[in-house]
Amino acid sequence: MADLTSSANRFVREPQRRTAAATTIGMNALKPMMRLQVSMLRMWADGLERFASNYEKGWEETATTVEEQSDKERIV
Repeated sequence: MADLTSSANRFVREPQRRTAAATTIGMNALKPMMRLQVSMLRMWADGLERFASNYEKGWEETATTVEEQSDKERIV
């Protein structure tokens, strides 16, 4: 009877081990792709931050130019 129980337990544990091994293999295969996607997202976010910074600088320069022109028009 004990022999049947150990045999049954082995059949129950074997699919769990296979599933765990397959999961580990799959996750190891996905790591490079995930790293690539993360690096692409970081580059995209960096580009957006640069765009926002340049936009703000341009907006400030435009506002300063408009103020200077309006000051000159008041003087004339």
